[in-house]
Amino acid sequence: MIQRLFLALLLCVSLLTAPALAVAPDEVLDDPVLEGRARALSAGLRCMVCQNQSIDDSDAPLAKDLRVLVRERLVAGDSDEQVIDYLVSRYGEFVLLKPRFAWHTIVLWAAGPVALIAGLIAIVAALRKRARNRAVANDVSAPKLTAEEERRLQRTKREEATAKRSAALATRSGSPRASPQPQPEPEPQPERPK
Repeated sequence: MIQRLFLALLLCVSLLTAPALAVAPDEVLDDPVLEGRARALSAGLRCMVCQNQSIDDSDAPLAKDLRVLVRERLVAGDSDEQVIDYLVSRYGEFVLLKPRFAWHTIVLWAAGPVALIAGLIAIVAALRKRARNRAVANDVSAPKLTAEEERRLQRTKREEATAKRSAALATRSGSPRASPQPQPEPEPQPERPK
């Protein structure tokens, strides 16, 4: 039981320190200020092999060479900007995890906001179209009635109202009298052959 707990603890500690193991002890500078600057610069530089990992986190040999190069430039007296400029001139802007904001990268920086705005416009347009379609579906206009149809409709409404009043009166008075219902006309009988 204690062995398993110790192994689990050892595994957790090794997983937490795994990214820090990319920088070998022989790469670390003696000056803590320069080492801090080197770590900060390395965190923003892309490993050309791993693509989406910083050179500080990568174990690739090229990442190690870049870490050593950054430290050599810092020891030589270069500023952080000079080190970055040197690496960009040598490897291109792709070496930067966060590209610079410049005219040649404007499309890269503008693509996200433009896509967001286009998506919002598309959503608003779709919602308006849906609302318009619902309004059209709910506005089912019947064709205008002719004068004759209007008279028949009014007469039918009056007859229904009269029938309802008669039924209500009959129910209140307890009279078994049925309300006047229109009697269907008998269907004509087909003639039988003689």
